[in-house]
Amino acid sequence: MQDHFWRVEEFDEIDSTNTWLAEQARRGAREGLVARADYQSAGRGRLERTWESAAGSALLCSLLLRPGLASEDLAYAVAAVALSARGALATLSGLVPSLKWPNDLVVHDQKLGGLLAEVVAVGDELAVVVGLGINLTDHASANPHATNLWRESAQSFGARAVLDAVLIELDTRRDLLASSEGRTAVLAEWRAALSTLGRRVRVIQHDAELEGVALDLDLHGGLVVDVAGERRVFTVGDVVHLRVAEGS
Repeated sequence: MQDHFWRVEEFDEIDSTNTWLAEQARRGAREGLVARADYQSAGRGRLERTWESAAGSALLCSLLLRPGLASEDLAYAVAAVALSARGALATLSGLVPSLKWPNDLVVHDQKLGGLLAEVVAVGDELAVVVGLGINLTDHASANPHATNLWRESAQSFGARAVLDAVLIELDTRRDLLASSEGRTAVLAEWRAALSTLGRRVRVIQHDAELEGVALDLDLHGGLVVDVAGERRVFTVGDVVHLRVAEGS
C-alpha cells in the first residue's frame, strides 16, 4: 500500500465521514485522504436514506479522489472503489460478493455493503468523495434484508484491516482511471461483477419508478434497461432486482 498516498484519519464517532471529508476537499485536501469512524450519528445512503450500524459492527469510511475525469465519467472512480472492496473481501475471506448497480455489494441479493459518492467542485477541478460501508458483524438494528461478513464467511475482521485491504486493491485501479485503456479495463471488470445485468429490475428515481430488463452498461457507466421495448439509460437511481413473478 502506498502509505505516502493514503492518509487515514480515524474517529471513534462522527456525524458522517462523507460530510467531514467533503469539507476537507473544499478546503483543498489532497487526494488520498481517508476518514474512518467506528460510529456515525448521521450516516447517509442513496436517495436521502440513512445508514445505521452499531458501533464497531461495520467498516464506515470515505475516500477522497481527484481522478481528473470529466463529469460524465466520474462513475468510473466510484466503480474502482466498489471493485476494490470486492477484491479486498475476496483476498481476506474468500467471499466474492457481486455488485448491484449502481454499486452495492451483495451476496445472494442481500446487501453486504454500499457506496455513496458526492462530487465536490473546487475551482475547475472535480473531486469525488466516495463513502463506503461494509457490514462486518450482526447487530440488533440491522436491516433484515442485509447480511454481513461474519454471517457469510464465518470469519471476523476488524474495520481497519478491511480498509487497508481495500486501499491496496485501489492502488492499482486508481492508476487505471488515468487512461482510456485503463478505464476500459475497469468497465470490463465492472460488467463482469454486476449481478444486475440480465435481470428484470425496478429503477427507482426521485420522481418515477420504471421496470424493465437490465441489458448493459454504457461507456459512462449508465445502466441500459429495456423498458417495454425502449432502451433507456439511467445514470442515477436505485435498483431493485425482481423475481419473475414480480415483473409487470
